[in-house]
Amino acid sequence: QKIGAINCPINYYMSAGEIALNIDDSRPRVFVYESLMQEKIESALKLCSWKPEHIVSVGNEHPVPEGHIGMEKFLKGRSEDEPSVGWKLNIYDECTRLYTSGTTSRPKGVPLYSVNEVLSAHDVIMHFPLAHGDRTMNMTPWFHRGGLHSGGPCPTLYVGGEVIVMKEFNAGLTLQYTQEYGINFLIGVPAVLSLLCRVQTDTKADLSSLKGIVTMGAPLDRENCIRFMNTLTPRIFNGYGTTETFWNTFLRPDDLPEHAGSCGRACTDDDVRVVRIYPDRVADPDDMVAKDGTETGEIIIASPVKSGMHYFNNDELTDRRFRNGFFYTGDLGTWDKDSYVTLVTRKDDMIVSAGENIYPAQVESVLLEHPDVAEACVVGLPDKLRDQVTVAYVVPKDDKLTVKELIQFVNGHQMLAAYKRPRYYRICDRLPHTATGKLQRSVVREQAVIDFASGLLHR
Repeated sequence: QKIGAINCPINYYMSAGEIALNIDDSRPRVFVYESLMQEKIESALKLCSWKPEHIVSVGNEHPVPEGHIGMEKFLKGRSEDEPSVGWKLNIYDECTRLYTSGTTSRPKGVPLYSVNEVLSAHDVIMHFPLAHGDRTMNMTPWFHRGGLHSGGPCPTLYVGGEVIVMKEFNAGLTLQYTQEYGINFLIGVPAVLSLLCRVQTDTKADLSSLKGIVTMGAPLDRENCIRFMNTLTPRIFNGYGTTETFWNTFLRPDDLPEHAGSCGRACTDDDVRVVRIYPDRVADPDDMVAKDGTETGEIIIASPVKSGMHYFNNDELTDRRFRNGFFYTGDLGTWDKDSYVTLVTRKDDMIVSAGENIYPAQVESVLLEHPDVAEACVVGLPDKLRDQVTVAYVVPKDDKLTVKELIQFVNGHQMLAAYKRPRYYRICDRLPHTATGKLQRSVVREQAVIDFASGLLHR
């Protein structure tokens, strides 16, 4: 913030084409990448119209390409002194911009201000709570808000703690580090905790240093919650939120096991509600569903100290999602008489796989680019490890199309990250539609479960 820069981390799992879209939208002056990703980055830079002023390579795995500069050379001769501030700092200066998955190929940039960053850190420090000297390991990527803030570098270093860093997730190494370094908090999505449970059953690492494990990024069902409590630590926390608003509900160990499966109640300073859904209009914040744990509605959030206020360069979407002081999440859920919120599904049928958001519309648009595909439907299939995996149902234009051809086409597409690719395929004669022609995605989703059990899905 002192130099007037805006940090804009992006998802390194993305394809070259998706990275190019992020560059064109954010228009960075300086673009920094790890040299291990050099081939993908060079492809992305060729695809985008915006050309960063400085393209900086970190690491020595590959020679620095022409037009790029190595980090050491880039920093050579530059001052290590604190920068002088040439303007009046403001708590509403943008200092971070995070990109969140979109339903189309256009990325959604969420500007975050200094006040959001500082008070998000305070929120974590208060809710864990984090103390000076605590050691944390956040096993989620740091291009996510949860990775940066939920026991990640921002709150932990802010309070005077230590962050244990692992380049790539490894369940055995995580348990070893927990024992060796006396880690106090582990943070990860349920799929990661399932892997830890599997390894811990055999290794029996000493996890007595743990003050808690915090899970977020995907719904935590009751069965897994109790398994984590029995195998890893009884102190399980569960948070729910969005890139736009950070985390906004919190389930504490004291809530367990009675409320296992819920994502908790509103965090301090947050207002979380479940409002009714109408086919022709959006509910006002006061038009709430019954607190009976049964009636389903859309979860909306007012978080004045942690929430972004708009999408960068996207007024239309801002007007749809930020309304009357609330952010309309698109997540469907219920709440009970004590305001415990339980996630049900996505309003727009988003798939969550290992904590990553996958929008069917994007995957379907890629499939429809194949010249022999007439129609496509992508749904999520329940998976114990990843929460969901992606299944593609495809109607061919003729009987020549094969699953092998589809896999080759999708895997070679520049606009679809590897984690978004369908795990399973089925070529079918037709897809179910309503009388008005609307695709019945719920029917396809049910069929996927049947087809998987019958061995009719192919990969």
